[in-house]
Amino acid sequence: MNLNNNGKCENIEHISRRTMLKATLATGTGNAIANWGGLFNSQSIAQEAQKLGKRCILLWMNGGASQIDTFDMKPGKSTAGPFREIQSKLPGYKVCEYLPKMAQQVEKLGIIRSMRTASPDHPDGIYHMHTCYKQSERMPHPELGAMIGKYIGNKDSDLPSFVRMGPTGNAGSGYLGPRYEPFGIERNGNMPYFTTPYLPPANETRRNDLLRFMENESRKDNITDAFESHRVAKERSWRLLRAKSLFDTSKDWPKHQDLYGASDFGRGCFLARKLVEAGVPFVEIGQDNYDSHADNFVCHKANMQILDPAWSGLLIDLERSGLLQDTLVVWMGEVGRTPQINNRAGRDHFIRGWTIVLAGGGIKGGVVYGSTDADGRDVATNPVSEGDLFATIYTALGVNPRAKHYVGTRPIWATPEGSKPIKELLA
Repeated sequence: MNLNNNGKCENIEHISRRTMLKATLATGTGNAIANWGGLFNSQSIAQEAQKLGKRCILLWMNGGASQIDTFDMKPGKSTAGPFREIQSKLPGYKVCEYLPKMAQQVEKLGIIRSMRTASPDHPDGIYHMHTCYKQSERMPHPELGAMIGKYIGNKDSDLPSFVRMGPTGNAGSGYLGPRYEPFGIERNGNMPYFTTPYLPPANETRRNDLLRFMENESRKDNITDAFESHRVAKERSWRLLRAKSLFDTSKDWPKHQDLYGASDFGRGCFLARKLVEAGVPFVEIGQDNYDSHADNFVCHKANMQILDPAWSGLLIDLERSGLLQDTLVVWMGEVGRTPQINNRAGRDHFIRGWTIVLAGGGIKGGVVYGSTDADGRDVATNPVSEGDLFATIYTALGVNPRAKHYVGTRPIWATPEGSKPIKELLA
């Protein structure tokens, strides 16, 4: 690589925007590097992060859970609602009565009660809270799972680097390319029907070998996004089938059902624990039905009775198996809910002061960071942006939050300018 006097790549070293979108780079050994543009010190960052053996599980509350009805309750205020508080294991800190099991896990949690974000609607908010960038920028930013898959995943593994279940993100791998696209499975952890071969193994092997031969011949004259994406996807699929048995929880689930709760979401959390133990760096599990513009309290009570055993069971199981210290568990959605209760007993979208919870790898437990005012209408202390949250997550996992990629000649950072990790939450 040629550097100019400022230590930057000469323009000739950068690929064009169109080329970025249509091809991957290759190392001298022929391995694809799916960063789709120049990346400063990417291999060094990735190698250092991989040495730490960190993993991440994202519990995605699709639609946006109410902070006032979970971890930032306002008893006695007009915004409070009908739910009561219960004492947690953290002295002086109380949570919702429908989270009794999580109340016993608070010493493991880093609770951010001062999120102030910028995207109030669902598609934009989902994108923003998965990438830490606004969707309106028209840049194909990668999701958190794709970034973590790149930096702490093992490219030679048969397993995907990014697995998700149920309602989750909407951005995909963005400029990181097809190698880091998420692998989606059913919300209960079941594999898609098409992962079951319909040919005998010998026939399947011959067909795959023939396809590899034809694609390798075709690549000599046709290096385009369609051909390369198809080739990468097929190779990942073949490798995944070798590890397919890991996704089967039918034998183990009966022994863990009481801990996680008898629900698809609980079973997904159990599978997430199995996957990170096997080396998958990022798993996301979505729980639906938090968009409670009407009947907020009915919706949240029903959801928390599923969430409480699943989330607490995951933390307990990770701790028992010695994985919690290296596995970051993130609980969040795209928005919070309004303090005021509307005329349909609902709460609408709210971004001026809401709650996200972290636990495990790299996070101090028993910490409550930031606060909202007496009625929960705004942040009172220590506002946290999307970029600050992502910088905290990346730092906890050993990834540089200011890692720089190039899209054509345009530099793109892992987090926006001015993003800072929350030091008070970092172990």
